[in-house]
Amino acid sequence: MRTFRLVIACPDRVGIVSKVSNFLATYNGWITEASHHSDAQSGWFFMRHEIRADSLPFDIEGLRQAFAPIAREFSMEWRITDSAQKKRVVLMASRESHCLADLLHRWHSDELDCDIPCVISNHNDLRGMVEWHGIPFCHVPVDAQDKQPAFAEVERLVKVHEADVIVLARYMQILPPQLCAEFSQRVINIHHSFLPSFVGARPYHQASLRGVKLIGATSHYVTEELDAGPIIEQDVVRVSHRDSVEEMVRLGKDVEKMVLSRGLRYHLEDRVLVHDNKTVVFD
Repeated sequence: MRTFRLVIACPDRVGIVSKVSNFLATYNGWITEASHHSDAQSGWFFMRHEIRADSLPFDIEGLRQAFAPIAREFSMEWRITDSAQKKRVVLMASRESHCLADLLHRWHSDELDCDIPCVISNHNDLRGMVEWHGIPFCHVPVDAQDKQPAFAEVERLVKVHEADVIVLARYMQILPPQLCAEFSQRVINIHHSFLPSFVGARPYHQASLRGVKLIGATSHYVTEELDAGPIIEQDVVRVSHRDSVEEMVRLGKDVEKMVLSRGLRYHLEDRVLVHDNKTVVFD
């Protein structure tokens, strides 16, 4: 069923829900899902509504024009999206395949409602898997002594393919600040939740030596500050002294796949609202 998604963030005050609900009722808008959150600490209010597109007398542009006066009245940060308009997702990876393979499988099985116009990688290892899915594979090697030409090509490819969101599916290069800023809140990364406890190489080996009892993963939006962007999703799995390093790596990869796919799904469905460096996720 085709829906329009109305997503709102604004300073909290009396009458916001009533005003929006009455507006939709005036035009016979059929709300199929409604989520609200009032943040007492920041004094902000967050809302996400899904409305049946066929219940309204106008298209999405007409809805935007009709709603604009209310948005101005309440000083809203807002957007309206169409569920029928699939977002274009550019995937980036290096050599590790688990996250990329999982996303491709979910896309191939129609579990992720998006288009994938290309996959960009700094290595050729995953070309066969990507091209089996009928998706263009773009090999952009990165010279450690001069990374600028590679990232200029990455930026060109992202724009040529009109990406709505970029997913770093274990892409092992740090994006330049300019690209992070231009695609703010549109680049999703995944990493193990050991950061900053176990930085550097072989984090699972470090964790094993410390005898940790929980391992996990975090998906977040990428910012200029490394691994410090707004968190979208996290999860953990218990481990014990019985688990070898290899078993911990396997369990960690499982969690990474689940957390990244859920984070991407929330973004695709316009369920993530960012305020300062914090997210509200209507899952």
